[in-house]
Amino acid sequence: MRLSTASAAPALLLALTFALPAPGSAQDLDALLEQADAGVQSRAKLAQVMVDKIFSFSELGQQEIETSGYVTGVLEENGFSIERGVAGIPTAWVARWGSGRPVISFGSDIDGIPKANQKPGVAYHDPLVSGAPGHGEGHNSGQAVNVVAALALKDVMEEEGIEGTLVLWPGVAEEQLGSKAWYVRDGVLADVDVTLFTHVSSNLNVSWGQGGGTGLVSVEFSFEGEAAHGAGAPWRGRSALDAVELMNVAWNFKREHLRPDQRSHYVINDGGDQPNVVPQYASVWYYIREMDYEDIQRNYDTAVRIAQGAALMTDTEMTYRVRGAAWPRHFNRVVAETMYEHIETVGLPEWTEDDHRFAEGVQQSVGSIPSGMPTTLSPIGEPGPRRSGGSDDIGDISWTMPTVTMRFPSNVPGLPGHHWSSAMAMATPIAHKGAVAGARVMARTALQLFMQPELVDQAWAYFNDVQTAHTEYVPFIGPDDPPPIDLNKEIMDTYRPLLEQYYYDETRFDTYLEQLGISYPTLTPPETISDTEARAPRR
Repeated sequence: MRLSTASAAPALLLALTFALPAPGSAQDLDALLEQADAGVQSRAKLAQVMVDKIFSFSELGQQEIETSGYVTGVLEENGFSIERGVAGIPTAWVARWGSGRPVISFGSDIDGIPKANQKPGVAYHDPLVSGAPGHGEGHNSGQAVNVVAALALKDVMEEEGIEGTLVLWPGVAEEQLGSKAWYVRDGVLADVDVTLFTHVSSNLNVSWGQGGGTGLVSVEFSFEGEAAHGAGAPWRGRSALDAVELMNVAWNFKREHLRPDQRSHYVINDGGDQPNVVPQYASVWYYIREMDYEDIQRNYDTAVRIAQGAALMTDTEMTYRVRGAAWPRHFNRVVAETMYEHIETVGLPEWTEDDHRFAEGVQQSVGSIPSGMPTTLSPIGEPGPRRSGGSDDIGDISWTMPTVTMRFPSNVPGLPGHHWSSAMAMATPIAHKGAVAGARVMARTALQLFMQPELVDQAWAYFNDVQTAHTEYVPFIGPDDPPPIDLNKEIMDTYRPLLEQYYYDETRFDTYLEQLGISYPTLTPPETISDTEARAPRR
C-alpha cells in the first residue's frame, strides 16, 4: 500500500481539512485550466464522432473488438503507446503518454446490454436489429469523455513542460463485472497514483466516501449427471437439471433469512438438450450481492453449500467458477472535492427545446413523469444512510488507490436502466453535449492534480488513514481464476454480421442520426405522427 508524505497526520483532521494550493500558483493554474478547457471544446466534433461510432458497434462484454480497436487507434494516432490484451483479456488495453509522476488514470466502461438495440433519437421502441445488443446503459459515451480530455490535457502538458503520466483503459464486460478485479490482481494499474473514472448519467456530479449499492460475486454452478431415455429408462439417469432446480428452490427459501440489503439473481444458462433426454449437464449463473465484503462472502459460502446439497440429493457432481466480482465502492474525498469545484465551474450543458421534448418523450415511453433534462447541478455526494442496489467493479480499484467516479449528463433521467429506453438518447445531441461537459471536468481536474501533486499526497493520506484504516481489501477472485473471456461470443457471432451494415461512417455523414435518416426528435411512430404534434412546443 503506497504511503503518502501526509500519512502521519491524524485521520479526523485529514477527513475534514486539506491544505490549499500555494497562493503563487493560482494565477498560472487558472490560465492553464482555461487552456485545457478550450482544448476540450475545440474537440467537440471528435467527442460526437466517438460517441456515435461506439454506439453503432453495439458490442457486449468481452467481445468489444471493434470498440477497442477504434479507441486504441485514435489514441495511437495521437502519440499514446498501447499495450493490448492486458490481464489476459483480448479486448482490454492500457494507453500511456508522458513520463514521471504523478500517474493519473482515466477509465470508463465500453460494453453494451443484451437485446437493447434501439434507434437513437426515437422516443419509442424501434430497434435497428430486433433482438440484438445495444447501448442500453450508455457505455458508448465514456471513452469519448476520456479521450477528448486526455488529448486536450496532453497539449497543455507538452506546451508547458508539465511532468506526469496519463494512462487510459477500458472497463471490459462491466455488466458482468468481468475485468477490473483481474486488472487489480495482475497489477495492470500498479503504478497509478489516482484514478478518475467516468460513467454516464443524467446529471454532472461526483461523490466521496462509502457509497450506496453493493458488491458481488458472479458465479456459475455446473452439475454433471448421467443421461438416459426420459421415457424408456428414466431411472437410469441422474438429472443435472434436477440439481439446478433444487439449488434454486433452496436459495429462494433461504432469501427469507438473509439481510434485506442482499440482492441475488440467477439465470439457467444450460438446462439440458431436449425433454426426452435426462440432462447430463446443466448450469445456473448467480449474482450474489451484499453491502460489505463479509456479508458477500457469507452469502457466497452459503450458495456453495446449497449447491453441494443439491448435488448430494441428485447424485450428481458439482463444480463452480467465478465469472466476475466487485467490491462495494469507496471514493476519495480529496479528489472528489477537487473535482466538484470544476463541476461547478463547467455546469450543465445548455439543453435546447428539442432536447427537453425528446427527454419527455422518452420518459413517457417508459411510464415515468415527463420532466425533461435537468437544469440544476446535483450536489456533491457525501456519506449518508447506505442503500442497496447495483454494483460496479470500479469498487476493486477504489480499494487499491484513490479513486472517484464522475457521472456526466449524456442520458435522460427517470429510466429503468439496462433497457432499450436507455439507448434512445445515446447518439443524440444530449449524449454529445454531456460528453463534452464531462471531458471539460476531467481535463481540468487532472491538470490540477498534475500541477499540485500535494493534492495526490493528501488523497493518499485519506486513503491510508481514513478509508483503509480498518478495512483490508481481499479479492473475491483467486490467483488462478481466469477472466471470463468466453462471455457473449455466441450472441455477437450471431448479431455482428447483421449490425455491421449500420456501423457509423463519419467520412460520409455528419452524425449517426443523419446516416440513419432520423429527424431529431422523433416522438411518435410514423403512422400516428401529425405535423401539428411534431411542431408542438414543450409543456
